[in-house]
Amino acid sequence: MKIAYFRVSTGDQSIDAQRHALGGGFDKEFSDIGVSGGVMAADRPGFGKLLEQVRKGDTVHVYAIDRLGRDALDVQSTVRRLVGAGVVVDVHGIGPVGRGAGEIVLAVLAQVADMERRKIIERTQAGREAARASLEATGRTHRGKASLGRPKATDGASVAAWRKSNSASIAKTAAHFKISPATVKRHCATAATK
Repeated sequence: MKIAYFRVSTGDQSIDAQRHALGGGFDKEFSDIGVSGGVMAADRPGFGKLLEQVRKGDTVHVYAIDRLGRDALDVQSTVRRLVGAGVVVDVHGIGPVGRGAGEIVLAVLAQVADMERRKIIERTQAGREAARASLEATGRTHRGKASLGRPKATDGASVAAWRKSNSASIAKTAAHFKISPATVKRHCATAATK
């Protein structure tokens, strides 16, 4: 049986590009949409179903090595599990992976994918640190933004002060500032501790 597995990290991404690259025509397809690559392969709902249903003689097609696991060790463990069960693992651009030399090539490529993932995390952290340092020094991030993350819709102290001076309910305050009641509660709790 010809089986495909697809994974994308966010719900707004599509598996269509992976399906197109693999050529389609699969007997079964399994996917994990909105599932981080940081989750072990066997713990992903779609991949877990694949593991339950795959049988000896089947071929599992994936777009990239990183779809097979969280890190290099998980990828190797997943492939060994599948190959040990008599399943062929076919990675787009690499081909079928088998025992021996195929496992060595896979191990090296899995390490490279793992390194790339760590580099992305490091670059993201470095960018956040640069933004914080610039924000402290100049009042703007290194990209010219006034704050990190999403801009605040309201000033918490103003919300708490308005509510107190108007003896307003949480619902009335939320409607006045066009914010959620939970945000009003948070602002008022923060103001009370100061």
